[in-house]
Amino acid sequence: AARSCATSTVMGVWAHYDDDLIFSNPGLQAAITAGDCVRTLFVTASDAGRGSDYYHSRELGILRAYNLMRGSTTTWTTESMTLLSGAHLTMFTPQDDPRLSIATLRLPDGGIHAKGFTSTGNVGIPSLLQGTISSIAPVDGGPALTADSIRQSIAELASAWGASDVDTLIPTASALANGDHPDHGAAGTFTRQALLASGYPVDHIHYFVGYPSKGLPANVSGDTLTRKVDIYRTYAREDVEIACADNTACLARRSFGDWLQRSYAKTDAELAIP
Repeated sequence: AARSCATSTVMGVWAHYDDDLIFSNPGLQAAITAGDCVRTLFVTASDAGRGSDYYHSRELGILRAYNLMRGSTTTWTTESMTLLSGAHLTMFTPQDDPRLSIATLRLPDGGIHAKGFTSTGNVGIPSLLQGTISSIAPVDGGPALTADSIRQSIAELASAWGASDVDTLIPTASALANGDHPDHGAAGTFTRQALLASGYPVDHIHYFVGYPSKGLPANVSGDTLTRKVDIYRTYAREDVEIACADNTACLARRSFGDWLQRSYAKTDAELAIP
């Protein structure tokens, strides 16, 4: 999984395909424009219990959104590998731009109520975090992972990718996660646990507010907002659940329009986790 870069490397760890586009942009676009390396890890397949056709379409949407951000439509290569942690990883890299990589563990989507979906055994990463299940199998047939192996995978990739900074979501234990998607909090928690245990510098971890950001003042506007929505809409064309015809329609979507107009990163200290 090693990817070397001569420039700074921004690693993102997100629960679902689109979390980065909604919650960390415009920062994501700024990093790509600046010439930084960007390595993105999605923990779940974002499948919503709907099977491979749906999660593959969402993966295609993410690749196309990154194409827009990087200004190229060159083909992406697909690699399958087994990490030292034992996790199976699928990684996509543009043939003309090794600065970028998108990887996924394809674990089951836990759903908004953290109860999972019947088609994937009613499990999700929140259940694993809480200890109500001991392991969880990816939806693509890879080996089952424990909480420890997820943490090991994140730490391993941060090292292999030479991450200068890591972006993720607010961990469950923070009051800032109240009302957020349970998968978001679990992904943020696993990331924080993995990085702090490995000695990663805490001041280089940035936690982005998820669903609760809609209650904060809008801070993305003008041309920056237009660009953000263009990127999101490019992704959303491949996601039948949230596709929108134009930017106005995207911004009119309940909650999504609010989230797109906001992006808030918090420090570890601001999480106020004991």
